[in-house]
Amino acid sequence: MAGKAGAVPVASAGGCGLERHGTYGRVVPPAGTRVARFYCRAGRTTFSLLPDCLASRLSGSLAAVEQVVATVEAAPSVEAAADQLRPDIELPGAVRWVRRRLGPVLVALVTLLPELAGTRPTRAAVGAQLGVPVLVAVRARAERHLPALAAPVGFHPRRRRGAGRGPGAPHDLGPDGPGPPR
Repeated sequence: MAGKAGAVPVASAGGCGLERHGTYGRVVPPAGTRVARFYCRAGRTTFSLLPDCLASRLSGSLAAVEQVVATVEAAPSVEAAADQLRPDIELPGAVRWVRRRLGPVLVALVTLLPELAGTRPTRAAVGAQLGVPVLVAVRARAERHLPALAAPVGFHPRRRRGAGRGPGAPHDLGPDGPGPPR
């Protein structure tokens, strides 16, 4: 289970005492998949122990995400791949759907894992080095980096728009500069 890595930060000194908190079903196949939840009293939060075959923060499996990546690599553009993969929605929405699945995951892994040094950050090149299915192999090899890696392989949450920015103060406009020459 890949989710083990994400449960450490709340009470890393020990004493967290994770307790079973039930399960939940995934909306999108694989059908019948249930994900175990645990509760940490010290951190007042729950954790999911996501099976290695499922994508994090996206519905579906890593194999489905990998198929999207393969389609994009074979297509002349992201837009063409998006149009092929999601003909049921308009192109801008389809492109966003595809980009959520692409992410910077392979690029990050090529830099993080020494055995991938010099490898092109493509599904085919990483697959030749690590084996297939690529994203499952990547998750297994990069287990210690999973809390910092982006979804769908890692568990790092997406940054919300405007997150981390202060309220901001208006800047002083100052006096007008000299006008244009006459």
